[in-house]
Amino acid sequence: MTAAKKLFVKTYGCQMNVYDSERMAEAFGGQGYAATDTPEDADMILLNTCHIREKAAEKVYSELGRYKRLKAENPGLRIGVAGCVAQAEGEEIMRRQPMVDLVVGPQAYHRLPDLIARVNAGEKALDTDFPPEDKFEHLKARPKARRGPAAFLTVQEGCDKFCAFCVVPYTRGAEASRPVDRLLSEARDLVGRGVREITLLGQNVNAYHGAGPDGDWSLARLIRAMARIDGLERIRFTTSHPNDMSDDLIAAHGDCAKLMPYLHLPVQSGSDRILKRMNRGHTADAYLRLIERIRAARPDILLSGDFIVGFPEETEEDFQATMDLIAEVRYGQAFSFRYSARPGTPAAERAMVDEAEAADRLQRLQALITRQQRDIQGQMVGRDVSVMFEKPGRLPGQMAGKSEYLHAVHVAAAGIGPGDIRRVRIVESGANSLTGRLAG
Repeated sequence: MTAAKKLFVKTYGCQMNVYDSERMAEAFGGQGYAATDTPEDADMILLNTCHIREKAAEKVYSELGRYKRLKAENPGLRIGVAGCVAQAEGEEIMRRQPMVDLVVGPQAYHRLPDLIARVNAGEKALDTDFPPEDKFEHLKARPKARRGPAAFLTVQEGCDKFCAFCVVPYTRGAEASRPVDRLLSEARDLVGRGVREITLLGQNVNAYHGAGPDGDWSLARLIRAMARIDGLERIRFTTSHPNDMSDDLIAAHGDCAKLMPYLHLPVQSGSDRILKRMNRGHTADAYLRLIERIRAARPDILLSGDFIVGFPEETEEDFQATMDLIAEVRYGQAFSFRYSARPGTPAAERAMVDEAEAADRLQRLQALITRQQRDIQGQMVGRDVSVMFEKPGRLPGQMAGKSEYLHAVHVAAAGIGPGDIRRVRIVESGANSLTGRLAG
């Protein structure tokens, strides 16, 4: 029997890329490839890229440069680039790195079997089209063995918001929602293979409007249907836009027991002037009133957010408005970045804030976020939380998992395995995690 070829996948960026990488690996599996953890063992190296972070394309080229030696030692090695950088710079990647054999954008993954066959035949393959067909319908999951207790499930892709700083509408395309029946079927399959927690994914997930048996369903209705799946104990979703936080989704946080009390709701800035320049479509006050309604539905919910510092034309007064908003909301977690221009976006043409000033603002903002995070974690000490354990912890005899609030929790106890959900009394708060003991 011929030995299986080996595939090495390196994934950058968001959870949606993690999900896409799993599906691409399945497509390669159908073409005779088995997974390997090291590029040195691989017959095919695939980089699944992200265009959100600063200098994303340069990092991809740098990574490709590290594979030149492997290609020289093994001329039969194939190298592919997928994801948002591939979508944005497909032909340029082929031009700058002739050793690349395959470039495929996020909406063309269902064409991988044909593309892989072309590559294996010695051809170059480039596909960055936005085809009309549903890639998930054609890129069906292949039966696999049991898996870990937490999984991602993409329910929506693309974005119609066109924020001035963002490339997603150009790399992922217009908003598209997957049909309800396919999502429920995939969720049941995941649960059948050991999954107990599913995170529903979308670039703008709360804009979900998938076709159901009686018309389009909202995200809240989808969540309620998934909550009826036996064995699925926890549901989360990310990432949301404030303008699509509907009444029924807010209500679900209060009355759907399986929907976890954690919400990632990016605002980006606390300045109305900057929000308008960002084309966010809401004001700071509207965001704050929304937070009030969410907390009225679920008072213990933990909120996280995204912030861009040093957006073009941001003044110190604009920045202080962001700091004031953060102080009022009190985030348990947040992701913050210094603005970096994305070619082709409206903001890229505007006057940049001085780099040193932007760096100073980012440092001040992150210091405030860190104080809030540690304060909220500290308040967990003495409380009982529900923890789903996923893997061994850092110390012998320790297991690690996530609380309902998405805090990392470590517990030293015998008889705990992956997928177990137990009540835990928190006894200590660390820099980025909690330590507890089994309650009762």
